[in-house]
Amino acid sequence: MTYTIATIIGARPQFIKEAPVALALRENFKEIIIHTGQHYDRNMSRVFFEDMAIPEPDYNLNIGSGLHGEQTGRMLAGIEEVLIKEKPDYVLVYGDTNSTIAGALAAVKLQIPVGHIEAGLRSFNRSMPEEINRIATDRIADHLFCPTEHAVSLLSKEGMTKNAFLTGDVMYDACLHFLPLSEQKSNIVQSLVLTGKEYLLLTIHRPSNTDNPETFLSILKAVAESPWPVVFPRHPRTKNVMKNPEIRDILSKAKHLKIIEPVGFLDMLQLENHALKILTDSGGVQKEAFFLGKPCITLRTETEWVETVEAGYNVITGADPEKIVQAIHTFYPKHEREQYYGDGQAARNISEQIKKVIIS
Repeated sequence: MTYTIATIIGARPQFIKEAPVALALRENFKEIIIHTGQHYDRNMSRVFFEDMAIPEPDYNLNIGSGLHGEQTGRMLAGIEEVLIKEKPDYVLVYGDTNSTIAGALAAVKLQIPVGHIEAGLRSFNRSMPEEINRIATDRIADHLFCPTEHAVSLLSKEGMTKNAFLTGDVMYDACLHFLPLSEQKSNIVQSLVLTGKEYLLLTIHRPSNTDNPETFLSILKAVAESPWPVVFPRHPRTKNVMKNPEIRDILSKAKHLKIIEPVGFLDMLQLENHALKILTDSGGVQKEAFFLGKPCITLRTETEWVETVEAGYNVITGADPEKIVQAIHTFYPKHEREQYYGDGQAARNISEQIKKVIIS
């Protein structure tokens, strides 16, 4: 008998995680991919499927952007319709986006077992929509696939131990698999004339940093003091705030700031791998920096990936310009990295665990 897994994805980080998981799942199951369309810009969606050879989505709901309630509600309705039609044996959701909670809710209400990849993460900042999504998803999912021991321990403190499994991190799987391919196929470092240069890599996309011009301006003022070139792949969310006159003035004066369009995973790996330091508010980029041994300056007041901070490879600055400038000039790791994220077999571990629970 062939069992069917319905995988719900919709945003850039989920595409990256899906790549190794799809390979592992399809050894044992039929997989249906439902793309909510949460990220729809080509540079935030299509390019990932092309670069990483992710199987084409069986369904694309084309939900697009919107207020959280509206977007999640439309996703819930669209996913439910597909699940009723396809009748999968299991639903798999990733991370902490609106696609995650919508997929989990749709499945649970139809009494279909749900597995949550990247379960157990907590920032303890309930103003982040992602924090609410991950807490709610962990509460209703049947199986919790945890990337780290810390994630398992947090679930234990919340009374969730029976169905929590330490699997390792699927993003580490993806990094190990695609780094050699990116070295062969990507020429972005050369095309930006960065070969042989020391440079910083900057990414900003969190609403807490992009929706408030003053916060965004604080970050840019600090980055403008960098003695090195700064490469800034601009997230679509930043376009409006960058129209602010003060921000435009800073950008016009920061000649060493290279603003580029969003890039695919292979190009991003090369930009990260050749950077001197990385500044970001992205959880995924924090981990990728750690995987590649790069100092990371996190433009938030907290992180889910506490291991990277404890290891001395990540420093939390928020949008405080003084802290950012100091970290740009002085922050470097002092110790060798420990291995927190598994051995590159997380996707296979998850597939095997699903196999056990479905057959039993």
